[in-house]
Parts: sequence; structure tokens; C-alpha cells
Amino acid sequence: MTEVRPPGAPTAGLWERDEEVAAIAGAIDTLCADRSSPGSLLVLRGEAGFGKTALLAETRRIAEQRGCTVWSARGGETLRSVPFNVVRRLLQPALVSMLPEEAREYLGDSYGIAGPALGITDPGEGHADPQGVCEGLVAAVSRLARRDWPLVLLIDDAHWADQETLHWLAAFAERLADLSVLVVVARRPGEISGVSAGHLDAVAAAADRPVTVLSALTPEAAAGLTRAALGTHADAAFCREVWAVTGGNPYETVELLAKVQDSELEPVEAHAGELRDLNRSARGGGLVARLEQLGIDATRFAWAAAILGNDITVDLVAELAMLKPDSAARCAELLRSARILTTPDPSGAGRGTPGDLEFVHPLIATAVYNSIPDALRRAMHGIAARIVTDSGRGAAAAARHLLEVHPDDDEELVWQLREAAREHVAVGAPDAARRCLERALEEPPRPEIHAHVLYELGCATFLTAPARTIGHLRAALGMPGLDGDRRVDAVVRLSQALLHNNQMDEAVRTVEAEAARLEPGPGQLRLRAVQFMWEGLLAGEAGAPGRSERLAELAATCTGRDNSERVLLILRGFDAMMRGENAEEIVEVCDRALVNGRLAPGLGWTDSEWGVELLLMLASSYAYTDRLDRAESLYNEALRAYDTAGWSGGHLALAHAYVGLGHRRRGRLEAAETSLRESLRLAERVGRGLPLYWTATCNLVDTLLARGHVDEAWEVAERHGFAPPYPSTVVLPDPRSVRGRLLLAVGRTKDGVNELEAAEKAAAARGHHHPVHVFCAADLARALVTEDPVRAARLAVDLRRRAERLGTDTAIGEALRVAAALETGQRAVRLAAQAVTYLESSPCQYEHAAARVEYGILARSVPDLERGLALARACGADALAERAAQELGTGVGPR
Repeated sequence: MTEVRPPGAPTAGLWERDEEVAAIAGAIDTLCADRSSPGSLLVLRGEAGFGKTALLAETRRIAEQRGCTVWSARGGETLRSVPFNVVRRLLQPALVSMLPEEAREYLGDSYGIAGPALGITDPGEGHADPQGVCEGLVAAVSRLARRDWPLVLLIDDAHWADQETLHWLAAFAERLADLSVLVVVARRPGEISGVSAGHLDAVAAAADRPVTVLSALTPEAAAGLTRAALGTHADAAFCREVWAVTGGNPYETVELLAKVQDSELEPVEAHAGELRDLNRSARGGGLVARLEQLGIDATRFAWAAAILGNDITVDLVAELAMLKPDSAARCAELLRSARILTTPDPSGAGRGTPGDLEFVHPLIATAVYNSIPDALRRAMHGIAARIVTDSGRGAAAAARHLLEVHPDDDEELVWQLREAAREHVAVGAPDAARRCLERALEEPPRPEIHAHVLYELGCATFLTAPARTIGHLRAALGMPGLDGDRRVDAVVRLSQALLHNNQMDEAVRTVEAEAARLEPGPGQLRLRAVQFMWEGLLAGEAGAPGRSERLAELAATCTGRDNSERVLLILRGFDAMMRGENAEEIVEVCDRALVNGRLAPGLGWTDSEWGVELLLMLASSYAYTDRLDRAESLYNEALRAYDTAGWSGGHLALAHAYVGLGHRRRGRLEAAETSLRESLRLAERVGRGLPLYWTATCNLVDTLLARGHVDEAWEVAERHGFAPPYPSTVVLPDPRSVRGRLLLAVGRTKDGVNELEAAEKAAAARGHHHPVHVFCAADLARALVTEDPVRAARLAVDLRRRAERLGTDTAIGEALRVAAALETGQRAVRLAAQAVTYLESSPCQYEHAAARVEYGILARSVPDLERGLALARACGADALAERAAQELGTGVGPR
């Protein structure tokens, strides 16, 4: 048995726990050995009453004895709907010791993101990205952990922790290798499902050792515990019955032995038959009966404490139970004596403040809460909500009580729940907002605001559940009440949700139908612009008939005087770029959409009115017209905006993908690979198969091919499903072209040719003739040079024509490279020289490097090969550099 135990009554939770205590002590010793030691995570799992809390208390004792800082918190069965509840309580010791200015300075960039979730600063307007808030909390706790080393974090009853805390805990557990902090988590098996269960599984997977499963006491341990409590004279039969009655549950064993002491029962075989009745009084219906025997005031006091769940003070309970102060004080003492309530250990930081009350065990809290008659329990929650609201803590703090109130057509309750939902959304807890708004619908809302509640519910689920958003917004739009700008907003948001749910055709039809029913004006113009935007992203077999002509005609009347006109100009520029029209004209149109060379107010990266897709269209139009400086400025602005705002979900994944695209176009291949791998990591968390996932994967494969890392490109494609069927939205560069290039690179020439032919056909059907974005014709011409030289030559001529129509140095230079590859002798040399001339003026340095090497080989020019080698190495194009080096090694010169 464990040698060191707290004085007084035996701690049943530590009997037969020597191995667990040794593991905990070892983890603490490792933590304290070196500030640079890696962090660790231990997970304790056991049924209710099996001693998890006792082990955490022993962890605290050992850690504090070693000089550690210890913070702890506990989940609560009735508190799971309170977002960030457990992580807030966990960090209370650090937060209360800081002045606001100190917290702002210490948490740095994390302050504005994590501060509202932690309750140390007011939330901003709009929607906080849940993933960004989670990352902000990880960063905040990481900085605090470095400040307070050696730090031990204890989380009890994690199965009852709120979903937002578990999200943070799962993310934090992944970073422990870089942090010197010990985390010990205790939980019951089961008790949890859905998203929260996934987070707890991730926590367990990150643990340093297998989850420690606590077992029941053996008969020998139960006998030892019985004799320690009642005296060594307790006979074997009595001890055996104690074990049989409790099933070896340590908590029930201690409670039963306390009842034996209270009843002054002699621990001998003759009295063993009375143990079952005594045990029944310690739990379930027996506990409730015992509570009722204490009187109605004590019962009401216990009920009120169970309703509150935490922050239980005598004054607060008295107000909720409608008891006078002196009566409440007597009830508190009576419930302490009956071992129903207790005063927490002040050292248990994060669980309460001195003078608070708590239930002796969660089993008791659950039994008391469930014993409250249903109607009375709902009414008491209503009173508790009023008390919280009157205290000035806001609707969000009262929300967990409001959720439990019986529906009663209460207009004020609907308003409070909507306010709570707004606060939850603003701190990055959309699931909590969803619960509030779903409960508001049960009330139900008055007819004139019902649609508004559905709209707010759709907005709350937008970032986490697009499919749910679709249903809510469709219902809202089918009801009276949504008018004017709010209705247009709802239609646009619905179309965005359909887009994110890969229902592009439906997104187009939705805005088209709504625009048709509106009179001409700003609302209709906005919907027409959104329709053009979705049609421009739709990668079907054919575009909408006459779309480009209608868009060009409409944009020609726009001067960029408001955001609707600016949007139309952006859409026109993107459409013209995809069609391969003149680059100078494309740039002129795009420039008119800016204000003094910058994005207009209301069209920023974090503005929600139009969406990120529009600005990516603008930046890509610049990227594929050789205005890479402007494109990169926009891509990097997006990255900064999302980092600052804490948006680390799909928006940040797209930002990294397009920053990678900018690097790829510029020829910085290693930097491109880094950005694209980060994009793909973030995209994995959002979900496979979505357009942003395709964007990250397609660009990474293309970049790896440019580097010459063919095997790695194939492995990425296989692992991430980069194969037909392709997404319904446009991806830059064209994924069919990239897939065809990949197949050629791995030696599957026939499959590669087929893929490139399919890419050419699909692009032609859509009117997409940009020779750099859709480069299938160039690769196809090279692949067919031997098998079908006539067709290859025809493709090269058409490519040259399209390149000259676009007019960029990159497009013309690439077309000349293809033409040179199809020729021989001096004609090939002359074409290769022209390609070098154009690409030397291009911002795309990889293509310039390739042209230099190809010309150097054809012309047997050592200076050009040397220049090509230097450029290839600067780009990170390993295979191209190796090819140049090999040619130089053979001693090139005049033949």
C-alpha cells in the first residue's frame, strides 16, 4: 500500500494505487529536473467513486512538495453547456494575479483572441473563429506555462468538461513536446459522445503512456480499509461483507464505514447483514430519503446548491432557496455534518474560493439534482437565471439556466437567449450559441421575429456545420419577417453555405431566384454580383450561356463608386483572366476595384458581406497577369488578417495555400512547399473533399513536381485523394492539368495524355483559355511530339496564339519553350533564345531557370548553363539543377 497518506481518516482512493502514484511522482520528478524537459500527459480513467479525485489530490501534494505551481479545475454534469468553463477555472490563479495591462502585455497577440473566452476582456463584434480561439488559448496557456514553470495542470471529471475546453485540451496536448508542463486528466469511461468524445480520445492518444484504468478494491484492501476505520478487531466476515456490498468501490466503502461509525455498529459477523441497508442510504434513493429526513429547509438548500453547480455560497443559495440568512447558515452546517456538502480545500485552486461550498462527491450532486421535481427544477433554474442577470454578469452567464426553463411563450426569455447566443458567437463558442437559439425556437418566438432567430441560428452554425446552416436559412427565408438587407444577407449566406457544402449549382440557383424577385437596386445588384461570382467558380462542363458577355456589359458601366460595383469589376477581371483576354486590360479593370491601390472598406479579408472567394479572385487575376507584387501583397495581407483575428480554420488554410501559390509563381519553390504543407495541415482539420483541400493539395503536387520530387508528389496525391472526380469549383492551377503532368512524370504516359486531353476539353467548354493557369496544351504537345507530331505542332501554334493574346512575358516565353521542344537544329536554338528573352523579363524565376538550362543545352552554352544552374538552385528546383550540373560535367562546348 501507499506509505504516505494525509492524516485522519484513511483515503480510500489511494489504497492499492502504489503503481499509479509512482508514475505520477516520476512524471513530476522529470518535470522538475530541467526547464527544457518535454511536457507530459497522464490520463486516469475509472468508474465513479474509484479514487480519481484522490489521486489528483495526491498529485497536488507531491507536486507542491517539489515546489511546483499547481492549477486545477473540474467539470460538472450541469455545467457542460457553459463554454470555456473548465479552462477559465483552470487558469484563475494566473488570471487573478494579473492586472489587465499586465495580461495584455504578457499574452501579446493571444490577448485579443483568447481574452474574451477567458473572461478577461470584452468580446468584439461579429463571429470569432472557434479554431482560432482554440489556438489562441493554446498560445496563452503555453506562455503562462513558461512563466510559472514547473507547472502542473489537473483536470478532474473531464467527461463533464465543456466542449470548448476539451477542444483546447486536445490541441494543447499535441504541443506538450515543446512545453515543460505536466497535465493529469481524470475521467469516467463513457458518459460522453459526439464531438467532445472525439476531443477526449485525442487527449488520450497524446498521453505519454496508456490510459491508467483504475480497478475496484480487492477484498484484502477492503478489509484493510475497514480495520483502519473501525479498528483492528473488525472480523473477517464483516470485512468481506463490506467488500461485497460496495463492490470494492472506494468511495462507497468510505461512506459505508462512516455510516457504521455513526450507527455505532459493532464490526462483527452478527451485524454484517445490516450493511446493505446502511449502504443504500448513502446513494440514490437512500441518499434522497436521508436528505428529506434533514427537513424541508435543508432539502431546499441542497436543491439550490445542485442547481447552481459551482460558485456555491451560503448567500447565493439562500437567495435561490428563498431562505433567511440564519436558516441558510444552519442548513449549510447540517448538510456538512451529513456529508452531503463540504467546504473545499483552499489549496484546490480553480475549484472555488475560500468559503464556497461543494458537494462531497459528484455522485451526491447528481442524486440531489435528479431528485428535484421536474417542474420545480425548471422554475429554480429560471430564478437562478434572474439572479445571475441581476448581478450584471450578462445573458451568456445566465444561459445555462435559461436553457432549462420550461417553454412558456416568454418574449423576454427569447430576447435573453438571443443575447446569450450573440455573446457566445463573439467569443468563439458557436455550439453554445446554437443551443441557445434552438431553445429560443422552443419558446417559441413571436411570429415577426421567428425568421430572425432562424437566421441567427444559421449564422451560428455557418463555420462548423454548413449543412445545418442550409436548413435553418431555407426555413427562415420561407417565413415572413426577413426583409430588406437582412433578407439579402440571408440569401447570400445560404449560397455560401451551399458552396462550402459542395452544392455549387444550388448556390447559383438560390441567388438567381432571389435576384429575379427583387426590384432594381443595391440588393438586386449585390445578388447579381454573387451569382456571377459563383458561376465564375463553377467548374462544370459548360458555363452559363452568355455569362461573360453579360458580365462584361454590366462591368463596363461600373466606375467603382461603391462595393457592389467594385465586386462586379473584380468578377469581370477574374473572368477575363480565366478566358485569357489581354492582361493589360485585365489589370486595368482590377485596379478600378481598388481605392488608392488598397481594398475598400467593407471588402477586407475578415469582412463577411462578400466572402473570401471574391478577394482570392482579385489576387489570382494579378498573379496570372504577371503582377505578382500585387498578388503577393494581397495574399500576405490575408495571412496577417487571419492570424491577427485568430481565424485558423478554413480561411487560414486558404491564405496559406495562396501564399504558397504566390511563392510557386515567383519561383520560390521551397517557401511554396512550406506554406502549402501548412495549408494542407489546416485543411485536414476542416475536412477532406472541400475546395480549400483541393487547392492546397493541387498546389503542393504542382510545386513538388517543379522541384523534381516526383515520388513525393505521387505520395501526396495518393494520400490526399488527388484524383477524379474533381471538385465542382474552380481550383488554381487547373487540377486536371496538374494531374496529367503528374501521370507523365511517373511514367504513366498514356494515362497522362488522356488526362491532359480531358483537361483541354473541359477548359474549352468553359471558355478557359489562359495558357498558364490551364497548361494542359503545353504538356500535351510535349507528350505527343513523337507519337503525333502534327497534332503536337497544332497545339503549339494554338498555345502561341493564346499567349500572344494574353500578352504576358511568362505566357509567351512558355509558349516559345514548347515550340523549341518540338523543333530541331538552329530553329530550336532560336526559339529557345527567344523564350529566354521573354522569361528573363518575367517575375516567374523557375520558368526562367528552365528556359536557361534548355537553351544552354541546345546552344552548348556554358554561361547559360551556369546561369540556369544558379537560378535553379535559388528556386529550389533540385532536378533542374541536377540536370544543368550534369550537362556542365560533360564539358559542353561547340560540337
